[in-house]
Amino acid sequence: ALAVLQGSGLGDAAVVVTRYFGGTKLGTGGLVRAYGDAVRAVLAQLPLAEKIPTHTVMVAVPYSFFERLRLLIEAHHGEILDETFAADITVTARFQASHFPPFQAALAELSNGTLSAEIVETNEETIMPLGAMV
Repeated sequence: ALAVLQGSGLGDAAVVVTRYFGGTKLGTGGLVRAYGDAVRAVLAQLPLAEKIPTHTVMVAVPYSFFERLRLLIEAHHGEILDETFAADITVTARFQASHFPPFQAALAELSNGTLSAEIVETNEETIMPLGAMV
């Protein structure tokens, strides 16, 4: 059963197989086969989830730049989490890690190198595609 699970390519997974003795002795080979078949049956119906590394970033911008920043975040598939309005506007956003470097480069280009985003947190976000199966 463990070999089947390890060979599936999944991470962060556990399978518990419970066998109630019904009077038939399976022997060592039979038990291995029965437990392996049980794990294969579970894996055949298991919805997949993917872990994507993400960065939460903060950017402080003048009011005159705010709308351009919002459009830039959207264009780079970011999600605005918070906006704090004070002397400047501080925007907190989340990006997939692979989308952040192009965003950072575009922000520097758009602001003539005066603005940059600071990574304040790195996580993994779990994304579960609908209907995905092993």
